[in-house]
Amino acid sequence: MERQDDELIHFEAQGAAPLPLAAVEGHVGRAGARIWYASYGTGPAVILLHGGLGHSGNWGYQVPALLASGRRVVLIDSRGHGRSTRDVSPYSYELMAADVLAVMDELRLETAAFVGWSDGACIALILAMTAPSRVEGVFFFACNMDPSGTLEFVPTPVIDRCFARHAKDYAALSATPDDFNSFVEAVSLMMRTEPNYGAADLGRIGVPVAIVLGEHDEFIKAEHAEYLAGSIPDAQMIYLPGVSHFAPLQRPAEFNAAIISFLDGIR
Repeated sequence: MERQDDELIHFEAQGAAPLPLAAVEGHVGRAGARIWYASYGTGPAVILLHGGLGHSGNWGYQVPALLASGRRVVLIDSRGHGRSTRDVSPYSYELMAADVLAVMDELRLETAAFVGWSDGACIALILAMTAPSRVEGVFFFACNMDPSGTLEFVPTPVIDRCFARHAKDYAALSATPDDFNSFVEAVSLMMRTEPNYGAADLGRIGVPVAIVLGEHDEFIKAEHAEYLAGSIPDAQMIYLPGVSHFAPLQRPAEFNAAIISFLDGIR
């Protein structure tokens, strides 16, 4: 039976499903950081970009499904997250987007499709704006592209469980395992002040985009998602019923089906 973890009880206790053995795994040095990456399988490439404070292991339910669909899957831990390091430079989405291009160059990947979750979605859409020749399409899940798109933060048990898992994983994976609090502060500063893209920026995006939002997202306004879909030429708007900001963990089968349908449509 397909796992359903709407309250993230399993995720808090055990994390997502373990990742399979990577065909290629390593780090690439760029701008004061070492960026971790892993590649699995063969076929058309799809790069999965995780959310803020998380890491690539949060995609544990997505990697097998994408491999089974005949795709090569590339994971990247964002700067300072998971197995990637950082220096004292402030976080920015543009900086992390450039890190992704460095990994693509290291893997000799000319182009890829992108699946982004929260902060990872912002990074992917910035790449669609700034390096469109490298981007085949963007599945943009649960993020804003300007500060007006976020809801007022309200703590919930689900958010608390996710945060507790992130803290455990940071301690286990990071090269600076005792620095979780300063890491959270630095990422949170970026989230409060970025991104800052307007309708004119969005209107210049020329690759296929799906704007995707869970029915009960805790962080992103539904009207902002609709605005993004209306501002990006030919973008799709996809609502995922019954889930929140954590859909890839809550109901993986439905989330994976939406990804694969989008990727099949841009081939």
